[in-house]
Amino acid sequence: MLRVRFAPSPTGYLHIGSARTFIFNWLYARHNGGAMILRIDDTDLERNTQESLDSIFDGLKWLDLNWDEFYRQSERGDKHREMAMKIFEKGLAYRDFTPAAGDLEEKSHAGGPWLFHPEMRGLSRAESDRRAAAGEPFVLRFRVPREREDKVIFNDLVYGEQLKATADMEDFALLRSTGAPTYHMASCADDADLRISHIIRGQDHLTNTFKHVLIFKALGVEPPKFAHLPLLIAPDGSKLSKRKHGPVVSVTTYRDAGFLPHAFVNFVVLLGWSPKNDREVMSRAELIDAFSLEGVNRSNATVNFTAEDPFDPKAVWLNAETIRTMPVEELAKALAPFAPKPDLCKLRKIAPLIQERIKLLRDVREVADFFFVDELPPYPASELVPQKGTPELAKSVLREARKILETATFEPDALEAALKAGAEKLKIKTGQMYQPVRVAVCGRKVAPPLFATLAALGRETALDRMDRAIGKL
Repeated sequence: MLRVRFAPSPTGYLHIGSARTFIFNWLYARHNGGAMILRIDDTDLERNTQESLDSIFDGLKWLDLNWDEFYRQSERGDKHREMAMKIFEKGLAYRDFTPAAGDLEEKSHAGGPWLFHPEMRGLSRAESDRRAAAGEPFVLRFRVPREREDKVIFNDLVYGEQLKATADMEDFALLRSTGAPTYHMASCADDADLRISHIIRGQDHLTNTFKHVLIFKALGVEPPKFAHLPLLIAPDGSKLSKRKHGPVVSVTTYRDAGFLPHAFVNFVVLLGWSPKNDREVMSRAELIDAFSLEGVNRSNATVNFTAEDPFDPKAVWLNAETIRTMPVEELAKALAPFAPKPDLCKLRKIAPLIQERIKLLRDVREVADFFFVDELPPYPASELVPQKGTPELAKSVLREARKILETATFEPDALEAALKAGAEKLKIKTGQMYQPVRVAVCGRKVAPPLFATLAALGRETALDRMDRAIGKL
């Protein structure tokens, strides 16, 4: 059975690139009838935080993409050490008793690349066992083949054949001097134990894969198939990073601005992948049906943003397109957390009026603010004066309109007919009738359709605002 995994480290908020990795894994699993595994790689105790973990879960839950199995790497340490010692017992790893600072145990020396400590690699098993039994700390290192010109080769499902000579690889650590597994050991041990069939991750992990292939083979496990995804980059060509670009790369920034989960997923999928027919707006079912690794591009994908606008224009466009196709009830519920007042009954009336006018859910606070206040903010009395009209005409229009609204049926068609008749009675154009009324009840000239707006506001509110407007003239 096809089994994929997403394995974030809780060392920061959910990065848009990490979200894309999760989404690609999820789509690949669902397209192929496989299993999606979420594994929290939380073995870096010094950097892990509960806040970061909460952010990851918040982001993933908002995406509304489920997973089939869940694991925490920190709860599997015994399995990691057991598998590391299995490699040692095969003679494919050795104890390195060389004193070193903890942060150097997995890295190259400052003076340049190094391969191994010859005296430690050549240490007899008896001497190694004696020193270990005496309590001397050691790092367990993988014994990279040196006896012949060997190469590590694997076929990446995106980048094709990858090759590296073992002569260019250091004897990397499997266990730290504390006994804790390194990232390489813990990751491969879990992937082997959880029977992961495909590892889909960022291109920045591609160089790690040569080490991972060696570990899998040392464990006697067929390595999973690998697919590395192109990087996400900023408009200036730099790698999109939390440190440099800040909240703009966080999934929760999009959520809090009023993006819809599916619109965000739709946008992220198109960063480095495209369907055969170049469609852009796609339902979840369409994404699942169309997704394949063959559609992943090798070139890096740019997320466009500026200091003034943190969101890619395509993301905003896709969000607006999604909003326009939503059922009213669904849109009303989505708007509730962003509205000045989460009045679902009122939002059901407002949603169809602003559906074509908003791009992000937060826009409801600007486009429909006048629906939620008891008294409109101040506006110039001149706004009430219709085109080619006078303040006296505006006052006459508002008085006539008020009389009409006192008795008219508060439904859009009935209100339109009544106000149109009022314009005929005053012998003015309908536009000269409608503008003063619109400004009176909305506080501005540009607003959602007038008659539906009046119906949504209700008779009492409309009459009160008409009275206040008449008093301004």
